[in-house]
Amino acid sequence: MLKFYFNGSPNPTKIALFLEEAGLPYEAVAIDTRKGDQFKPEFLAINPNGKVPAISDDGNIVFDSNAILLYLGEKTGKFMPSNTPANRAQLLSWLMFVATGVGPFSGQAVHFRHFAPEKVPYAINRYVFEARRHYGILNDHLAGKTYMVGDTYTIVDMDVWGWARMIPFILGEDEWAKFPNLKRLHDAVQARPAAARAIALKDKFTFKAEMDDEARRNMFKHLAA
Repeated sequence: MLKFYFNGSPNPTKIALFLEEAGLPYEAVAIDTRKGDQFKPEFLAINPNGKVPAISDDGNIVFDSNAILLYLGEKTGKFMPSNTPANRAQLLSWLMFVATGVGPFSGQAVHFRHFAPEKVPYAINRYVFEARRHYGILNDHLAGKTYMVGDTYTIVDMDVWGWARMIPFILGEDEWAKFPNLKRLHDAVQARPAAARAIALKDKFTFKAEMDDEARRNMFKHLAA
């Protein structure tokens, strides 16, 4: 059975959405990053980068959420756009756009806005600006379109939803008004029963809630160094 290593953060939640949508049987393995589970040898053997999510599919190990979405989509044939060169080009482009832009800039915006031990205005401005710019590109792309690629719901929509649902926390409570097309896609995915199950998966486990000194040492290793 497929093992899914996860917590409730945006990238693992994308994978939970795919698994629930596809109806794939899986064993969820909680990785509590505030307790340092990501640095245990047994998990580093799965993902040497010490990040979630990761999967082990009959011994085939895949890490990075975008790689996992592509692997599962290609393996199952589910939630992939029609197989044309144009759709393939768009699929890869938008997956990498989220992997290299939306995710990293959103993560850094969250860190400097909410968790950095000191407020650094330049860093906050830099990462909030870039996160907002990337969401703006997604919003512009979705003008007049129902989905990100082709005319069907695909892994790219799941990929975008994983981060877009966190926009109020990443950028601010009033930011949705700037991205009406992206909000429409978010709401459509959020309304799917599988999305509710994906979000609720974390509630089946007990994760450390406190952002105390132990959590900071495990989440932000540069502080411990």
